[in-house]
Amino acid sequence: MDGQNGLLNAPTGAGKTYALWLACMLELQENEGPNPGKGLKYIWVTPIRALASDIKKAMEVAIGGMGLNWEVAIRTGDTSSSDRQRLKRKPPVCLITTPESIHLMLSHKDSAQYFSQLKAVIVDEWHELMSTKRGVQMELALAQFTYIKPELKIWGISATIGNIEEALKVLVHVQPERKSDIIKAKSQEKTELSTILPDDIKKFPWAGHVGSGLIQKVLPIIEKSNSALFFTNTRSQAEIWYRNILDAAPHLAGIMALHHGSIDPDIRLWVETALKEGKLKLVVCTSSLDLGVDFTPVETVIQAGGPKGISRFFQRAGRSGHQPGKLSKIHFMPTHALEIVEGAALRLASDQQHHEERTPLELSFDVLVQFLVTLAVGQGFDELQAYHTVKKSHAYRHLNKIMWDWVLQFIEKGGRSLQEYEEFARVHKVHGRYYVQSRKVAYRHRLSIGAIVSDPMIRIKFLSGGTIGMVEESFIAQMREGDAFWFMGKNLELVRIKDMTAIVRKSSKKKGAIPRWMGGKLPLSSKLSELIRIKLEEACKEKYEGPEMECIAPLLKKQANQSALPAKNELLIEHIRSREGDHIFVYPFEGRFVHEVLSALIAFRIARLKPITFSIAMNDYGFELLTDQALPIEEALELDLFSAENLLEDVEQSLNHSELARRRFRDIAAISGLVFKGFPGKTISSRHLQSSSALIYDVLSQYEPDNLLIQQAREEVITLQLDYQRLIGAMRKINQQKIILRKPERFTPFAFPIMADRLRERLTTEKLADRLARMQKDMVGK
Repeated sequence: MDGQNGLLNAPTGAGKTYALWLACMLELQENEGPNPGKGLKYIWVTPIRALASDIKKAMEVAIGGMGLNWEVAIRTGDTSSSDRQRLKRKPPVCLITTPESIHLMLSHKDSAQYFSQLKAVIVDEWHELMSTKRGVQMELALAQFTYIKPELKIWGISATIGNIEEALKVLVHVQPERKSDIIKAKSQEKTELSTILPDDIKKFPWAGHVGSGLIQKVLPIIEKSNSALFFTNTRSQAEIWYRNILDAAPHLAGIMALHHGSIDPDIRLWVETALKEGKLKLVVCTSSLDLGVDFTPVETVIQAGGPKGISRFFQRAGRSGHQPGKLSKIHFMPTHALEIVEGAALRLASDQQHHEERTPLELSFDVLVQFLVTLAVGQGFDELQAYHTVKKSHAYRHLNKIMWDWVLQFIEKGGRSLQEYEEFARVHKVHGRYYVQSRKVAYRHRLSIGAIVSDPMIRIKFLSGGTIGMVEESFIAQMREGDAFWFMGKNLELVRIKDMTAIVRKSSKKKGAIPRWMGGKLPLSSKLSELIRIKLEEACKEKYEGPEMECIAPLLKKQANQSALPAKNELLIEHIRSREGDHIFVYPFEGRFVHEVLSALIAFRIARLKPITFSIAMNDYGFELLTDQALPIEEALELDLFSAENLLEDVEQSLNHSELARRRFRDIAAISGLVFKGFPGKTISSRHLQSSSALIYDVLSQYEPDNLLIQQAREEVITLQLDYQRLIGAMRKINQQKIILRKPERFTPFAFPIMADRLRERLTTEKLADRLARMQKDMVGK
């Protein structure tokens, strides 16, 4: 009401939507009365379409309670074309939408007029958007909105993160002259954490499982709850757990459901509605239910496996007790022994209020190219005005005139290397303004707006009719007609594939493949990694406090007896000989992504000393180098394997950086419009997209190496895919640590899970489980 910008930070269920929406209502009534003039007054941005209906209902309750007759509408990718046209002709008071839909609206010829009455833009779940290209899209949209309506106010809603002040700065960067503030809730959320522990740690799997050994301890928790959410980290795990729980407790059939992002939206909506109405006792889900949706009846949350991040874990905990002052209850169920330490670390995070930071992206030229073509499809843009508008955003504050001129040349001619090809000349300059004149280019561009690039999806449809969801093309491509696979808790038989649709029927087979979706493995966050090291440091001093550490104590003591428990200032390296060859296990505890880079780097540096070939495996705690040759590890350590000198050059050589950049370029090419992803229902295959973008990458690399999109691909490999800053931090930490080299006679509790990850690539699930069980029994016996 004082005209400020800001960021609202409050616990789940505290009433954040009402806090901001009531302020909007009061402002509008004060300025325009109960019957405001025509035009769109407020935009409420949500990163997830599923949240839109809940936000709309909350707003309508407030509107009805104040005796007003204002319209709140939703516009997302699910909105029909007739509803879109209606909203265009008669704008509501408030529009709930997504970043992609905003950019689609900016591509309309009358976008400036449509947004001319805006009073405020509220960005919900800003912490989820800030570190992504969708967040960059939002920054550009806010820059354009403030050009259209300079007095516009900007507000965000965010969960607690480690850099909340920076989150505000990024959000309101387009209006540096306006005062802004962070509004924090006075009451903090209370969370009750319980770790589901095995009765005998010696019999609990050390690796290679999804945690099904604890299912008999999980069932009583579910039975005691009127309603529970069972979170897994991936869609594949959700499918497995749904089947496991149903096999163990058949009476839950009909009051239990599955919810993840690949299930048909109508089915997901049915599950959400049934959960709200108290008709479901259990929903097995993924991050699809992490955010925003209000499930007041939910009493209990269960997290299967390490969440890999503190904020993610407590966000999920907040799904229970979704009311102010209510206690959130979450049960953490480790899937293997060492994850019990993660439980102890999460308890420490809860006690000390630790949270991860989110890093905003900068100079994403693919998103900028798409945005300028969007403006050119709409009302066109003036070069100087657009330059100053874009530079107002945090993401492009370091954009210079040389970069800007390159981007303009690229959208106008395709750059130096592609200017002979007419299809890359998308924008034309007419009387000093840039426009898209081709209807075909405009149509294809609107279809391609967005910054989410995934493997093309195949629709799953029953032979008898009815769509149940989507799986990635790469999964279905490996199957033959008659093969069975599990989806939505059902075993399905593939009948045929037609027009990007897999026709299926129910299968009577007991076995079937589990679909794999991209991004299946989450990395351990640096903050959680730090807390795990603190708990291990305590164990080094024989300090085992809390139920988790008391449970895991025998295993950690076994690790100390066979090898060593590393303190915070120590790096443990184990050299083990077996029938397979020489194994080097290194334990930095820096997360899977860092270990992926670090293992390749160390292998590369050892190979300089002696020509040698390695097999590499890693998990969140460490990595393994395996070779069938004698390994001169002492000699290698003397050469300072972990030196930060020539680090970037060695990393690029060890990981075939150019090939990684070529793959990364596929997404950049799709976002910038260099390759077309296809028409609705006729998407282009991932193999075709990859080959097309790889061809363009090779041409640009050879003839235009200073191309900003090529440079961006290389930069993203380093900063995003390889997490280079975290790698540098890990190397600095290692160089300050004392290296402890041990040569145990057999595989240790720390080494066992890493070795299991390597074996998983060669063995079926059943054979792997049997082999690991035999090995663990043998090791425990000794």
